[in-house]
Amino acid sequence: MALLLNVLWLIFGGVWMAAGWLIAAVIMAITIIGLPWARAAVNITLYALLPFGHTVVSRERLTGQEDIGTGPLGTLGNLIWLVFAGWWLALAHLAIAIVLAITIVGLPFAWAHLKLAGLALWPIGREIVPIEYARRMPPFGPGLAR
Repeated sequence: MALLLNVLWLIFGGVWMAAGWLIAAVIMAITIIGLPWARAAVNITLYALLPFGHTVVSRERLTGQEDIGTGPLGTLGNLIWLVFAGWWLALAHLAIAIVLAITIVGLPFAWAHLKLAGLALWPIGREIVPIEYARRMPPFGPGLAR
C-alpha cells in the first residue's frame, strides 16, 4: 500500500516539494555556515519524495538521551531555520494540502503535506524512521520511562 501511495504522491506534488527541500539544502550549503541545516534538509528531501511508510520522531525519543539537536542549541537552530527557510516550505506544503483536501481522493496526500509542513517549521532534533520501527518504540523512548 505504501508503494502505491508513494507513486501517487509523486504525481500529486511530491516531486515539486522534494525539489523545494533540495533547493533549501543547496542554498544552506552554499553559505557554508548553513551546513547543519543543509544536512537536515537533504534528509527531509528524501522523506518529502517518498513519505508513506515513514514517520518523524524526536531524536531524544529515538535514542533515549538529549543531544545537541534536542537541547537549547537545537531550539536556537530551529528558530534560525524557521526565519530563513521553514516558513516558506511550510507555506508551500500548506497551500498544496488545501488544494488536495478539496477532493476525497486527495485527503491522504493533504495529510502528508500537513505533516511535512509541521516538520518544515521545526526540523532540527527530529529523525525519519520506518513506521513499523516507530510503532515498536516505547512511548517515551529507551531510558525515558516516566
